Amino acid sequence: MRTSPLRPVYAVFMVIALLAVLLPPPPNATARFTVSDETVDEACPTACSSYDVVVIGSEIEGVLLARAAHDLGKNVLILDPRPKPGGELIQGQMMVLDEPHDAMNRSLVQGELKKLYDGYKQRRIRTVGEFESYFDQLLKPVPIRSGIQIEDVQTAERADGRTLRSLTYRMPDGEKQTVTADYWVENTDFAALTGRLGVKRIPGTESLFLGGGSKPEYMAATYMLRFKNVNWRELQRATVKDYPISKLDKDEGPNTYVDKDFGTGFSTITAKYRPSDPQLRLRGINSTYQKKGKVIMNALLIFDVDPSDPASVSSAVEKGRNEAPRILEFLRNHLPGYENAQLDNLPDYLYIREFDRYEPAYLLKRDDLLGKRMFWDNVGIGGYPIDVQGTRRFPEGDSLGMTDRYGLPLRSFELKDIDNVLIVGKNAGAAADAYGSVRIMPNTGLAAQVIGILLGREKKPLRELNAADFKRIHEYLAKDYDIQVAE
Repeated sequence: MRTSPLRPVYAVFMVIALLAVLLPPPPNATARFTVSDETVDEACPTACSSYDVVVIGSEIEGVLLARAAHDLGKNVLILDPRPKPGGELIQGQMMVLDEPHDAMNRSLVQGELKKLYDGYKQRRIRTVGEFESYFDQLLKPVPIRSGIQIEDVQTAERADGRTLRSLTYRMPDGEKQTVTADYWVENTDFAALTGRLGVKRIPGTESLFLGGGSKPEYMAATYMLRFKNVNWRELQRATVKDYPISKLDKDEGPNTYVDKDFGTGFSTITAKYRPSDPQLRLRGINSTYQKKGKVIMNALLIFDVDPSDPASVSSAVEKGRNEAPRILEFLRNHLPGYENAQLDNLPDYLYIREFDRYEPAYLLKRDDLLGKRMFWDNVGIGGYPIDVQGTRRFPEGDSLGMTDRYGLPLRSFELKDIDNVLIVGKNAGAAADAYGSVRIMPNTGLAAQVIGILLGREKKPLRELNAADFKRIHEYLAKDYDIQVAE
């Protein structure tokens, strides 16, 4: 009987297959195989989708990171627990932009956000629609799933700590999905991811005031107010009439100032306002003239909001919306230029300043800021007064010092105890007495964009980057992105 020429080949194939089954995998190998377009992984009980970077939340800082990594070829996904994307900037309509400066009053805004700030200063980006257009273009190429609910996270022990392996979430239609990623990014305003990881909380605002306390305390949220039919020129003229500055400060309150674009102060006037609910306070006015008689105002504080509790957020939004007509009537009677003002469309969400944050690899402190400290692993440059907004116990808040320029190191955006979780935006790793400055959007936004660039360009894990690597990194950031963050 003649032997088939295919049998030796078949026998070799069978031996190879048998060896693959019997021999142990190489050290540190992960069992993985492909099913359709999904990946099955030992970290997943069922089929998973696998990504280079998964960002939780759609605050603009995380979107900047996601976009930078995406543009450099990384497979990125945003999972947003909120029903609509945009967070503070778009849904909360915090469109009165804070700007960091150094001691010589030079702007420190860099990177992608400089386009937004330039448009803001030039009046090209002032209205809600114009902000939404900017944000939509930034987000456009990055996949996002909104309205998700995190069901479970799976971590694994390593020799030097823990790593986050997978996350299971539920879509609005009830479908469960599981994802794995090389890096995870906490980018919500309520610690949706990091709050589940069993890591150590950074003491919050309760640690700053006399008496302290073990109960967590947070800076007040704001319900943004929008008006139309405001005579801005009349407000400006009336303010100029009250000069000199000493008289203006006495009559209207410290730091009262109005130019053709911005108006601040008037705390002597707002102190006369009596809110209908003790959870509310009308502080000094911080407002932007948008266009055609429209003004947006950051002034109505809401205490004790828990952004992780939808009922707390919903109640605060309702109280803010109900208070707005009373504030309108007060401003009509007390503030020049507002005599014929009306309410414009009001937001459905809040500007959340602070919630639970968790320990980073390096905790930024007030002395770092006041001492103008720079770091070998800078991913950002910050600069802003240490502005602690009020709490219910201390409604006036406090200022803890003026800063020049200071560094923001990568280690302050790396979660200390889990090696592949990054913390951006409101989650930045700063002590409570430094967070009042670090927290503003252009500070943390620049750092997030730079981290996204590093995820796209660097071959090493971020935690293995050293001073020599950062010397090279700072050179290409300056050359290729016009971003200057070197020591």
